[in-house]
Amino acid sequence: MRRTMEKANESLEGELHMVAKGETQSRARAEIGVIPVWAWVVSGVAFVTAQALFDIFIGRDKGAPPVWARPLLGLLVGIVTGCWILFLGYINRDAKRRGMSPTLWTVIAIVIPNALGIILYFVLRQPLLILCPQCGRAGQVGFSFCSYCSCRLGPSCSRCHRTVRSSDLYCPSCGCSLQSSEVTTTGSR
Repeated sequence: MRRTMEKANESLEGELHMVAKGETQSRARAEIGVIPVWAWVVSGVAFVTAQALFDIFIGRDKGAPPVWARPLLGLLVGIVTGCWILFLGYINRDAKRRGMSPTLWTVIAIVIPNALGIILYFVLRQPLLILCPQCGRAGQVGFSFCSYCSCRLGPSCSRCHRTVRSSDLYCPSCGCSLQSSEVTTTGSR
């Protein structure tokens, strides 16, 4: 009996790990999908330009690095520059979908040196927005009601009115039991 319980627990833990791993991979893939095509193209051009710069132009200089180091330096500079451009593209699109100024945050990421502008964006960015099913206006993810039409935006606790997941058995905020009759769902008031 005990062995059966241990095997069941191991199986359940393995399944939960796989679900979490799959969710992480799909979320990462979705976030990479935010990067616009122009950023991928400019990043590729920057990578190729770095290779040409180190292999052709710097190789002709008298104080050039050794022949074996030029391709490595070209790869390093190309990868760093390409990643920086991809981050700029991501910031530009992500700021827009979060209701922030994409131009302002892209300029900040470019102007502030040593990638501090990029780090600053990730520290200060707003949460993602959701659309109200009734009026279509944007609101923050944690909101229980639309601030324009008072439509309920998602399942919430009947006691504290905080947003809960549909799979929750108890409210994570107040501990109230979330039986199907006590949870109010999207669209109802």
